[in-house]
Amino acid sequence: MSAPLFTTSNWRGDFDAIFDVRSPSEYADDHLPNAINLPVLSDAERAEVGTLYKQVDSFTARKLGARLIATNIAGHLEHKLMEYPPNFKPLIYCWRGGQRSKAMALILAEIGWHSTKLDGGYKSYRREVVVGLEKPIPPFVLLQGETGTAKTHILHDFARQGGQCLDLEAFAKHRGSLLGQEPDAEQPS
Repeated sequence: MSAPLFTTSNWRGDFDAIFDVRSPSEYADDHLPNAINLPVLSDAERAEVGTLYKQVDSFTARKLGARLIATNIAGHLEHKLMEYPPNFKPLIYCWRGGQRSKAMALILAEIGWHSTKLDGGYKSYRREVVVGLEKPIPPFVLLQGETGTAKTHILHDFARQGGQCLDLEAFAKHRGSLLGQEPDAEQPS
């Protein structure tokens, strides 16, 4: 039995890039964090294929869609995807995880990249986010005290034990008002 050309996954994982293959207007409306828009259909092309699907038949629409998608993916390969290395691992998604992301994932897998298609597409990601927002927020505990009272050590011990920790000084690359900036670390703007 041979391995599949590409796999499906939930949105978490170790990916080198996330490609949103939806149309530019869908991407502009919302997208996964850090996703790169590589549309396989423009807004006008998507509307044309959808109109054919509803007014003529699915076969005619799929033929046109396949031609347009192949042309657009070829353009991405010629320009935006040229510099990626052989061990590149992209996550690819469209609206429902259907034909658009499948086409891109299949072609990129044939090149040799380990392509993963987001199972259920952006729609499933959005549903998961909405469900997560409806869950109760755990209580926050503020750790404060005088300089030198081991607050940072307490935070790190808590994190090592599996607790969720938000170390603001670590994010700021700063050791507080008395000790100042971390040595050999540039502070973010």
